Amino acid sequence: MNYAEFLKDLKANKILSVYLFTGQETYLKDRALESLKLRYIDKSLEELNYAIVEGKEQGFNEVFNACETLPFMAEKKLVVLKDIGEMMEDDPKELDEDLSSYIGKLESSTCLIIVDKFNNLKKTTKLYKAVKALGGIVDFGSLRGRDLNSWVEKEFKKHGRAISYSNITYFLQESAYGDYNSRKTLYDLENEIAKLVNYTGQEEIRKEDIETALVKTLDGNIFNLLAAINKRDRDSALRIFNEMYISNEPIQRILFMIIRQIRLILAYKLYRERGDDGGSIQKKLQIKDYEFRKISSESKSFHKDNLMKAMDYILELDIKQKTSSHDEKLALEMLIIHLSYLI
Repeated sequence: MNYAEFLKDLKANKILSVYLFTGQETYLKDRALESLKLRYIDKSLEELNYAIVEGKEQGFNEVFNACETLPFMAEKKLVVLKDIGEMMEDDPKELDEDLSSYIGKLESSTCLIIVDKFNNLKKTTKLYKAVKALGGIVDFGSLRGRDLNSWVEKEFKKHGRAISYSNITYFLQESAYGDYNSRKTLYDLENEIAKLVNYTGQEEIRKEDIETALVKTLDGNIFNLLAAINKRDRDSALRIFNEMYISNEPIQRILFMIIRQIRLILAYKLYRERGDDGGSIQKKLQIKDYEFRKISSESKSFHKDNLMKAMDYILELDIKQKTSSHDEKLALEMLIIHLSYLI
C-alpha cells in the first residue's frame, strides 16, 4: 500500500499489528507516525503506550519486551523499530529469523512499525516476506501528479499564501523534486516554501517571486552554463560556474552534470537523426518530462559533430585528472573555456 491508502485505513481504524515503512520519502514516514500517535496515544500516557527501539545496541529482546507489554488505558500500544537496516548489520540472519517468526504472533492491541530508514532492507529477507504476507508493506515513494500539487498548495495555505496551478508547476520544476535521479525530498520542498513565504509580502505567490527567492538547481544551472558556452559567452559561463562553486556544489558533481547533459543532448540528436519519435527517445534516455522538454529544446542550438568533439576532449581531461595532481577548480574553468571553442 502507499501513504494515502495507509491513512485511509487509519481513518477507518483498520490498523494491522505490524507495518514495514519503506521508500525514500522520509517526510511521509514521519507524518504517518505522527498520525498514528495522534489517533492512538494520549500524551499523558505516552511513556506507557509508545516505545521506540533504535540503534545497533538494540536487538530482538528489546523489540519483544516492548511489544509484550499490554497498552495501559488505551486501545493500542505503538512500538517503533527506528531503523531495521542498522539493527541487522551485525547479525542479519538471526534477527531476520527472530522477527519474521514473531510478527505473526503479535496481539491486536499492539502495532509494531518497522522503519526502513535508508530503504535498504532487501525484499529477499524473511522479515520483508513475512510483513508482505500480512499486508503491512507501506511504500513511501515520492509524491506525484495531483497528490504532489495538492500537498504544495496545502503547505502554502498553512502560511496564509495562495498559489496558482501554473505557479505550482513552475515551483516544482525549479525545485527539481521530480527530476530523474533527484535526491530532493518533501523536507527540501518544505524549506523552499518557507523561503518563499519569508521572501514575499503579498498573499499571492507569483512566478517572479519563485524566480528570485529559490536557489537555482544544479540541473537548471548546467543548462544555463551550456547555453552560455554554446553562445561563446565565456564570461557568463564562468560566472554561472563560480556561482555553483560558491554554493558549495562539488567540482566533481558539476563536471559529472556537464558530461551528462552533453551526452543526453548528443544522444537525443542521434536518435532523432535515426528517425525515433519523442516518446521512444525519452524512454531510452530515462529522463523525466521536464528534463526531456529542456533537452529537446536545447538540442536545436548544438551541432552533433561539435558535441562529439566535446565528449572526446572531456574524456581526455578526465583521464588526466585521475592520473595527476591538479587544481580542480582551475581545470574545470579551463574546460569551460575550451568547450566554448568546440561546441
